[in-house]
Amino acid sequence: MKLGRRKPLRLQGHDYSSEGAYFVTVCTHDREYLFGEIEGGQMGLNEFWKIVQTIWDKLVERFVNITTDQFVIMPNHVHGIIMVNPSNVGAIHELPLPSGKKQRRRMLLPEIIGYFKMNTAKRINLLRNTPGIPVWQRNYYERVIRSESELFEIRRYVQENHLKWDLDPENSHAHPERSTLSAVRS
Repeated sequence: MKLGRRKPLRLQGHDYSSEGAYFVTVCTHDREYLFGEIEGGQMGLNEFWKIVQTIWDKLVERFVNITTDQFVIMPNHVHGIIMVNPSNVGAIHELPLPSGKKQRRRMLLPEIIGYFKMNTAKRINLLRNTPGIPVWQRNYYERVIRSESELFEIRRYVQENHLKWDLDPENSHAHPERSTLSAVRS
């Protein structure tokens, strides 16, 4: 079977090192329920979530030109808002923007997400004794937040995400085989 070409996920022509707010979603490999389960609208977290939360919290130390905003850990993904601050942005890329994959990865947002994914995966795999096993999907979703009202709506979405879990047909009540944690391996 021949696979079609992947749809580009990034906003064409946008400098992901520029000042602004970015909403990101990073999913686990094969959407594995790695961080716990949701029951009754409450997220029951396991030992892996601490790793993810710690690395998220330390992003502001590693990347001094950002602040982090809302963040939530779900069973098989995370949502977060990253703000690139105007006073410390540093070198903004000159136009035209880099077009190659390697060049675009040097932009700030992909660098942040790459650092987040690499460091969480290393620590999770160390804890579960599974070196080299993928923790995250290959890519991530991002959205450039363009207004205060959009920022408000995304913050609310992140805060309430766990409350709507059971309403999503892709989640455990529709797929009982996904409800067990496959993260704990012997």
